Amino acid sequence: MGTEPVDFCREIENYLCRKNDGHLIRVTGPSFELVSGWAEQGIPLKIAYAGIDRCFERYYRKGPRRRPLKIDFCEADVLDIFDEWRRAVGVTADRGPAFSGPADDSTQKSRTASLPAHLERVLLKLTASRAGGRLGGQFDALIDRVSAELEIARASAGGVRGETRQALLARLTALDDELQREARAAMNERDLGELAREAAEELASFRERMSADAFARALDGAIARLVRERFGLPTLTLL
Repeated sequence: MGTEPVDFCREIENYLCRKNDGHLIRVTGPSFELVSGWAEQGIPLKIAYAGIDRCFERYYRKGPRRRPLKIDFCEADVLDIFDEWRRAVGVTADRGPAFSGPADDSTQKSRTASLPAHLERVLLKLTASRAGGRLGGQFDALIDRVSAELEIARASAGGVRGETRQALLARLTALDDELQREARAAMNERDLGELAREAAEELASFRERMSADAFARALDGAIARLVRERFGLPTLTLL
């Protein structure tokens, strides 16, 4: 598929049609301008799809649907998913020339986000992933150890400040790296290669504006996100 806005809009229109059970809602006029803007920002198609999925999931929870959804209603969710993706991968939302490092708001978010709530979400996802059979038996010992550490951390996280909080955040990053290594070790070379190609495709619209080092870091971050997605693993690092 091409990367021009018209191609991007066509794919979004097709996906929206499937989500609306075959009802064709054209992406034209203001809707075309909206979706073209997503393409110009470099939002990967898969990320846009995930935003649309999130919008429809919320719509389903409200009860029986009464009318097909227009793409305009999905804008906030698409942008939220894109923001989560770019922070996880390490690129800025702006496509200007300053692509040299991770997204510049992640540090501030790590200072202000609720650490106890984050730890609770991580523990719930670890439990759900293992119960759902997405993690093989080789993960059991590591998951048990990580979960035990997180339970201890959650008990005191609400009151930690300064250097103690920074030490806990660093420990979460180390545990996240350990989970990532275990997950990659459980995959064969072919599957890892497929994830690497998918990650490169996600980053294609940003590559020309990034330094080689920044792109390498972003690529590893994109692969890590896809590995987590495959195994249902949470992100332990507080982004």
